Amino acid sequence: MSRTNTAQERTPAATGAGVNRWVVLLVLCVSLLLVALDATILHVAVPSLTEDLRPSSTALLWIVDAYPLICASLLILFGTLGDRVGRRRILLLGYALFGIASAVAALATEPGVLIAARALLGVGGAMIMPATLSILRAVFPDRRERATAIGVWTAVAAVGAATGPVLGGFLVEHYWWGSVFLINIPLMALILPLGRRLLPESRGADDGPWDVLGALMAAAGVLGCVLGVKRAGAGDPLLALPTAGPLLLGAALLVLFVRRQRRRPHPLIDMGLFSRAAFTTSVGCIVIGMLALVGLELIAVQYLQLVLGLSPLETGLRLLPLTFAAMAAGATGSYTLRRIGPRRMVGWGFTLTAAAVLLLTFMGQHDRPLLLTVGFVLLGFGLQTTLFSAYESMLSEAPQRSAGGAAAIGETSYQLGAGMGIALLGSVMNAAYAPGLAAVPGVPAEASRAAANSLGEAYQVADQLGGAAGGALHQAARHSFVDGLHVTLFVSAGLLLLGAVMARRLPRMMECPEESAEPVAAESAVRGLSKRAECPAPSGAPEVIAAAESSVLARASEPRVPTTREAIEPAGSGRPAH
Repeated sequence: MSRTNTAQERTPAATGAGVNRWVVLLVLCVSLLLVALDATILHVAVPSLTEDLRPSSTALLWIVDAYPLICASLLILFGTLGDRVGRRRILLLGYALFGIASAVAALATEPGVLIAARALLGVGGAMIMPATLSILRAVFPDRRERATAIGVWTAVAAVGAATGPVLGGFLVEHYWWGSVFLINIPLMALILPLGRRLLPESRGADDGPWDVLGALMAAAGVLGCVLGVKRAGAGDPLLALPTAGPLLLGAALLVLFVRRQRRRPHPLIDMGLFSRAAFTTSVGCIVIGMLALVGLELIAVQYLQLVLGLSPLETGLRLLPLTFAAMAAGATGSYTLRRIGPRRMVGWGFTLTAAAVLLLTFMGQHDRPLLLTVGFVLLGFGLQTTLFSAYESMLSEAPQRSAGGAAAIGETSYQLGAGMGIALLGSVMNAAYAPGLAAVPGVPAEASRAAANSLGEAYQVADQLGGAAGGALHQAARHSFVDGLHVTLFVSAGLLLLGAVMARRLPRMMECPEESAEPVAAESAVRGLSKRAECPAPSGAPEVIAAAESSVLARASEPRVPTTREAIEPAGSGRPAH
């Protein structure tokens, strides 16, 4: 690593030295909470929105999907741009754009305007999400404190995603559908000046031009993959052109993007990160964790509303134990990681989640609140434990100079995992559900085919038929859905156990010392050595630690030749390093 890059990597800490890092974490978490809320809060407002704006089926699909599609596709672009021009700058621009887009969405009177506003929200979200993680990486250079900060960060993300439907249901019930966007405006008006005042600026290595073409290739590639996965999740045939076309094109663009990055002297993303087993494994664990979580939440919501007959608000309240368990896992994650290490934490988290999923197979036609509560608590705690440790390991493997790119990879994996979960588990659910409606006594074949599309449509067909045939179809659809739910849960448990096996590639212990950065100040080195007992060390390591301490102390006592910048501008000159 060159001396120039090292100076650049230390700049963030120097810039934010006068700011309390925990206050910075609070600002970052509030911004993340808004983005996470906006990803799910619209779902319960769709019926009211549809009645008011009268969008076509295609327009309604784009109203719902524009935000996650645009956000996922631009994460790498804005994550790597923040490394070059400043992560704080990108984050503040994201705040402003998010607030403006929220106002446009809340006041939209035409479907096209709402689609455009949702797309702008996606752009703002793509600016905010990787910037929060990369600034967090810069503000918390100590891995022990960073683990605590990431625990809080992941818990806030879980809270936002889970409380979105609850808050959305309350707002739609008492106001109108635009209120789900309007709540963003006062919060953004508050957080924008706070962020400008409190957040430190940080950059990565800026030696070389930013690869604009590569960033656009990555954006188009991710957009194609996510769009194809979402179409597959919506029930479109995998080999149909609207599904296979975007998937193949997106995959081809991503392959070309990787080849381009390997050839460039100053790549957007250091592809060498993927040669590190811990980094690659962490990304894979994030994908599997989100695949299981989003797919299961979608099916659980359908089960609670259509089988048990709960209202949207009651459904959101039933899912709150999952949120509280996730918060507890995030709050205790740092301590657990130091005690047992990443390998066991991720592996046991996946195993606990698989056990929770298998427990939920005892759900049936009737409400069992205690079983659901226990299952959701174990599910939330296990998955949050897994995601926390995976994110922490991923960020710790990435050098600070490429924190934005690493954060973008993690967030893109998050979005891809969510889309794949809906597609894969939704396909399994449909495949297990449809055969049960093939030969219901008294039901015409055309009605059976329509009922096989979804449980909600089956209820509509049953109501139209009426009489004994309608009652038989209604009952058969309920039984088939529960049977399909059980099959889907078994498949999900298998995927989670696969994640537990993958976790064996992670480090056994949490390696707390940061990557070496020269030149190292003598006093910082001594302070770092004095903290070595805070993190578990492998057995038989005292001799190695003693030798390292002697070496660092010896180097600290040696005179150091200053760099050109240091010779010209002595300490205390007040000018920032570049």
